[in-house]
Amino acid sequence: MKIYSKEELNNYELSLTYDDISLLPTEISQIKSRTDITIKSRFLGIDISIPVISSPMDTVTGITMAAELSALGAIGIVNRFDSSLKEIFSNNNTNGIKAVSIGLNAEEKLIEKLAEKNFLICIDTANANNSSVLKKCEELKTKYGVKVIVGNIASGSTLCSLADAGADAVRIGIGGGSVCTTSIQTGIGIGQVSSILDVYFTRREKKLNIALIADGGIKSAGDVVKAIALGSDMVMLGRMLAGTKETPGEVIKYNDQLWKKYRGSASFGVKMKSEFIEGEETMVPYKGPVKNVVNSISDGLKSAMSYMNCSSLEELREKAKFVVLSNSSYIERLPKK
Repeated sequence: MKIYSKEELNNYELSLTYDDISLLPTEISQIKSRTDITIKSRFLGIDISIPVISSPMDTVTGITMAAELSALGAIGIVNRFDSSLKEIFSNNNTNGIKAVSIGLNAEEKLIEKLAEKNFLICIDTANANNSSVLKKCEELKTKYGVKVIVGNIASGSTLCSLADAGADAVRIGIGGGSVCTTSIQTGIGIGQVSSILDVYFTRREKKLNIALIADGGIKSAGDVVKAIALGSDMVMLGRMLAGTKETPGEVIKYNDQLWKKYRGSASFGVKMKSEFIEGEETMVPYKGPVKNVVNSISDGLKSAMSYMNCSSLEELREKAKFVVLSNSSYIERLPKK
């Protein structure tokens, strides 16, 4: 069995995603308790307790979700379709909200207000490899000096251009979201593991000052661990947070079970017109408070770090060793009913 470093995994002959790999402890752990581990870090000048950022989807992050995630030490990006954004500007209390998404055609007045309150601004597009995205990023940096998140990219080929445009962070992943049909509709995209590694090593080689957000394909706390170990600074969650109490939308009772709506940002329900659709709509089981999900991720991350003898996230990124799984190996590790 071959044990891979990040460098070796980056040169693997096939595109890989989270289910294709596993972390492998290779030394005796000196960590006695998970309380000896810290998963705190800084992201674009913000102190965070857990490297989680919510997706700016209309069924995931509204003002309530963003405020609660902030209270939990994470970051929520309010979706650009949220009609209650005006509540943020009506008083000086932003409820700890740190980030808001905008489209390429966002009103100047909105951007001015976001800049006044020093929000992180996420340019929410499916494809950051676009001259319009670069132009908007340059405009935001030059005119307002705000921190800007752009996305999405599948490889590091255009990372220099994004950094030159002033992007402070980039979302990595095209087609990996659970309700995203981009890869099916367009044939574009690679596995998330390969995407993260390619961007990570491009950043290192070019010595670029830009943060990396793994966006898409996360199904469990274990996937969060893998994304961080591969080099991501933050992990963006959509489906894992969907269905929680704080997500926008009503709880629906059907067949004696509680559900909430979940849909992609390019679904018909969002666009409301019959143009090219790159997202699906579905229902997910109601999960209760988002705090439970965040705590579960925190526990999983700290537990993994104790196995790997890592007391900090940076140490996890430095020490991480991986194996590539056969399909049977992956199936063997799944809980059996």
